[in-house]
Amino acid sequence: MVREQEFITLLHERVDVLRERAEGAVRTSLGQAAEGRQARLERDITVAEQSDRLAALNAVENGLCFGRIDLRNGERHHIGRLGISDEEHTPLLIDWRAPVARPFYLATGHTPMGLRRRRHLTTRGRRVTALHDEILDLQETEPGLRTGFEDPNDDAVLLAAVNATRTGRMTDIVRTIQAEQDHIIRAPHRGILVVEGGPGTGKTAVALHRAAYLLYAYREQLARRAVLIVGPNPAFLGYIGNVLPSLGETGVLLATVGELFPGVQATGTDSPEAAAVKGDVRMAGILRTAVADRQQLPDPAIEIRHGQENLVLDRTTAARARAGARGTGLPHNLAHRHFAARIVDALTEQLTDRIGADPLGGPNLLDASDIEQLHKEVAANHEVHAAIDSLWPRLTPQTLVADLLARPTHLPAEEAALIRRPGVDPTGLTNRTEWTAADVPLLDEAAELLGEDDSALRAAEETERRERIAYAQGVLDLSLGSRSTDFDDEDDAEVLSAHDIIDAERFAERQEQTDHRSAAERAAADRTWAFGHIVVDEAQELSAMSWRLLMRRCPTQSMTLVGDPAQTGSAAGADSWEQILGPYVGDGWQHARLGINYRTPAEIMEAAAEVRREADPAFEPPRSVRSTGVGPWTMAVEPEQLVHATSEAVAKECCAEGKVAVIAPPELHAALADAMPDASHGPEPDLTGPVVLLDARQSKGLEFDSVIVVAPERIKTGSPRGVNDLYVALTRATQRLGLIGFAPAPAEEKEG
Repeated sequence: MVREQEFITLLHERVDVLRERAEGAVRTSLGQAAEGRQARLERDITVAEQSDRLAALNAVENGLCFGRIDLRNGERHHIGRLGISDEEHTPLLIDWRAPVARPFYLATGHTPMGLRRRRHLTTRGRRVTALHDEILDLQETEPGLRTGFEDPNDDAVLLAAVNATRTGRMTDIVRTIQAEQDHIIRAPHRGILVVEGGPGTGKTAVALHRAAYLLYAYREQLARRAVLIVGPNPAFLGYIGNVLPSLGETGVLLATVGELFPGVQATGTDSPEAAAVKGDVRMAGILRTAVADRQQLPDPAIEIRHGQENLVLDRTTAARARAGARGTGLPHNLAHRHFAARIVDALTEQLTDRIGADPLGGPNLLDASDIEQLHKEVAANHEVHAAIDSLWPRLTPQTLVADLLARPTHLPAEEAALIRRPGVDPTGLTNRTEWTAADVPLLDEAAELLGEDDSALRAAEETERRERIAYAQGVLDLSLGSRSTDFDDEDDAEVLSAHDIIDAERFAERQEQTDHRSAAERAAADRTWAFGHIVVDEAQELSAMSWRLLMRRCPTQSMTLVGDPAQTGSAAGADSWEQILGPYVGDGWQHARLGINYRTPAEIMEAAAEVRREADPAFEPPRSVRSTGVGPWTMAVEPEQLVHATSEAVAKECCAEGKVAVIAPPELHAALADAMPDASHGPEPDLTGPVVLLDARQSKGLEFDSVIVVAPERIKTGSPRGVNDLYVALTRATQRLGLIGFAPAPAEEKEG
């Protein structure tokens, strides 16, 4: 213990030095006057690298080193959350992701991988509080080495982590990664890897550690393009938010699908049925039709005043222009200029024929310059552009989707009634606009169909650049004019002016604003950003339209998908991975299964499995690693007693150590919240509080010491996949589970 404490102290002293150097490098770089674009780029790279290093060092301060491996050849390596070297670049601490660290996770007594001992260190801050040794050399005879540890297969560290009191935040499992998890974490990053596992198998933790590993193994590529982690709801993202920072990775974007359209906040809610309609892949075709419907023809014709002439834009002319614009294959807004050009050409030809016609029937009397002048005049006619815009309007995704929701004419009447939302304000300037999470994939699809004509923006940027150059030139001219005239010609030749060391364009570049945002921050603001890797948790819940959005975000299709079809609750979700991935990669994806439940005691897991077997009689749950000997308790009450009984049960559970979750149907939340004022609830509840009130969908991926499921009958019958929802609710507990339901009606009432 003393030697390990000395090492930990030395290690943190080194960290303090590295932290001070990183802070100094950032201060120095920001204080330097950058010369030109390349110098600014080098400065920004230095600042970004040192800032990332500083953030990583600060994040792993608590629990920096957690293990040691002793090799049979006498070598010894300490394993930690980051790699740390001394002044001579000799490794002091090995990053857990490095190849040399793998035996810490994979070695066993039967396959020791060259190890004689594996040591687990427990620290609190910078102080070692406990050691635990595993002897992997079964012939080890060193006196006292086995003290307190006689069974090489014992895994006291894992069991301690499994039984630990929950904090309301997921913690990393870097100290206890199991062999089956390690193989998944270190799998190659190319292609799509599906990680399937039942409740408590650690699939979310594995996915997060995989993201950290990929950022380590492919740092240059992924740090530049960023990694996106998609979660089912904001509460879940808050729950997992500390995991990657604790592993030294801070440049990852965490978001729900509803947060992936910059400028839109999805604060509204849909009914499950409406979300299912919006999530159906048919909506992609309906949006294409909606765009085509906006590319109209005049009925019968549009008269346009041009000077003393009346030009006529008829259906035939407009139809030819529309066909030509569509033939470019460009998105709607980008094809607008092609449509406009064809209309202007046709109207110019009409005007030319009228003005230049030879009364005697000869060739047109206008020459090429005359025709070019007429073309310019037609192109400048506001009435011409008004006619063009009425037939081929420029659209925004918000306008298109808002119109579709107000008038969903391309859907069957029953489905149209589900999603109809009149009065949506596409500008977002009034309180009437409440985009929902199911709207975001529609907005993204619309953005792809419409495209963004940025020609005006680029022209404005070029104008602004030229103005900066002109201003810079004026400054340099003033500098030249202010040179002293007291020198003779020979002396004057030796004096350098501003013109000698910098020109106006370089001087203007210095005035440009520098973007210090990280790759993740830039990605969050850019709808077209292509991520290096995407991790999707609860992937089975996403709709077909959501998958179209995500596939566009990762053209290389480098993804890790995590989920369990047995837990699918959303009506828009999928029942199989083939259903999700078939349209994109066929069978070209890898599948890994986690079969050991580290969270739920066997007694609770078996009770939950019985519920799941109602939908699938052959269902087999993951195997629990522990048994507490305590099964779920149940209570049956009259409907009017339900809220009071729940409040009393929560009070009793709060006497025990740990976090308590009440999982109930949404329609009961208002009454339960009134009866439990200390319980956190709502769209983004505080999971670190002692009691939290959730519905079954909100509880996905979360875990608590104690769980009380209220009105399980209503949860089961509350949706087409209610059995799955109840299965999810029953598998959130790590220690204790209770069910409070309705007492059965008397026999005579049942008969009546």
